[in-house]
Amino acid sequence: MTWRPPNRTRHELPATHHPSREEAARALLFQPIRVGACLLEERTWVPAMVPWRATEDGFVTRENLEWYARFAEGQPGAIVVEATGVRDIPSGPLLRIGHDRFLPGLRDLVAAVRRAGGGRTRLFIQIIDFLAVKRRPDPAKFFARFLDITERHRRALALATEDESWTGADDARVRQFLAASPGGLIERVLDERELESLRKGYRERVTDTHLAHIAELPGVLPAIFAGAARRAREAGFDGVELHYAHAYTMASFLSALNDRADGYGGSRENRVRLPLEVYAAVRASVGDDYTVGVRFLGDEVIEGGSRLEDAIYFGREFARAGFDYLSLSKGGKFEDAEQPKVGHAVYPYTGESGYECMPTALSDARGPFGRSVPLAAAVKRAVNDDGDATPVVTTGGICTFDQAEEILRRGEADIVGAARQSLADPDWFLKVRTGRGAQVRRCTYTNYCEALDQAHKQVTCKLWDRARLDEPGVALSADGRRRLLPPKWERQNDER
Repeated sequence: MTWRPPNRTRHELPATHHPSREEAARALLFQPIRVGACLLEERTWVPAMVPWRATEDGFVTRENLEWYARFAEGQPGAIVVEATGVRDIPSGPLLRIGHDRFLPGLRDLVAAVRRAGGGRTRLFIQIIDFLAVKRRPDPAKFFARFLDITERHRRALALATEDESWTGADDARVRQFLAASPGGLIERVLDERELESLRKGYRERVTDTHLAHIAELPGVLPAIFAGAARRAREAGFDGVELHYAHAYTMASFLSALNDRADGYGGSRENRVRLPLEVYAAVRASVGDDYTVGVRFLGDEVIEGGSRLEDAIYFGREFARAGFDYLSLSKGGKFEDAEQPKVGHAVYPYTGESGYECMPTALSDARGPFGRSVPLAAAVKRAVNDDGDATPVVTTGGICTFDQAEEILRRGEADIVGAARQSLADPDWFLKVRTGRGAQVRRCTYTNYCEALDQAHKQVTCKLWDRARLDEPGVALSADGRRRLLPPKWERQNDER
């Protein structure tokens, strides 16, 4: 199950008009903007999306090259490559950048985008760290192997059953009894974290400072991120985006739930300390003439989590530190995620915070379109009021020229990102810019793509993945039922 808002209404796609080529040329959306060392030809942006096309060892594949080249054919101002792991550890079919052996494939990716986009699109790579998340265990296996039996469990059992013999029971007896016990009794014996491990799978937190490798994160992550950023520059990317959003390590340091007592948790000043130290190390590694941006949350949307006031504080600190752009997102947290099936890992986009990250056409009265723009606008106002002009990127349910143009004209953001609409039609920016907006394939916001992501299947769009499957040379998904790339836009008498 995935969380759904109450009193849902199906929202129709926003109406829009299609500008002529001449009107588009005058639009703010298609005006250049400087982002650090880069000049974007226009203010259109494809945010990071994970397509599940890397090898199990994190190497670039042919499917990765074709995926990003296809987006580049639409000539957006910038593309951000998917969340790419900074540590040299197994992480499944996600790109990695934690060792120099990944450089040849990443260079190929950069070259593929340059060719496909005619050199017009800037290419950034999002770099991320994450902590361990285990699959939800079979209960019998959990009690037999994973639960560490302590005197606390024995005392709790004795109290719950009114049987003092449990205080001297051996581990095997305790395990066997708990495995056969009803949920109510188990809840009286296990603590909150143990219950979570049973019901959702074990998950590390940045606050688990009793674990040596968690306690030492502030000492090791700056250098790890700096090394990844250096590789990004060596590979030819135009910049790096530090992933400080959603359910992952750096976002967890920023979270109001971070109560570490070592100077890296508690107050906002302490929570932003490591993110700023990581940035300083990255900047020292790549130099002042290289674009370094950040993706962070305008609202965590979880109980006790960070809110807009925190995001405004962090945005001002990031701008003062020298980040070249601020990209805002929302939600996507583990804390309120739905219980996964046995054998599956918890997915941070299934609770209310996940819905707010990627709202669908079935929504509450506010609807899904531009739902997160006010967060970016508030951060931008605060940063600008400080006299800082750091560009702000907004995303979330932006799918028409009119939406994007009005956001820019109202000064709510400097750059407009569109993930799902770009997935539906990678050529949509180019179609609008060349006066052919009526040909745009419009996203219907059903989150078909997100469901594939949740299942760790190669991400596609329902609007095109069953079309022209007999096309010569078409690349198909692992099951042979879906095409992996949208059909080419067949233009006639159109100047690029």
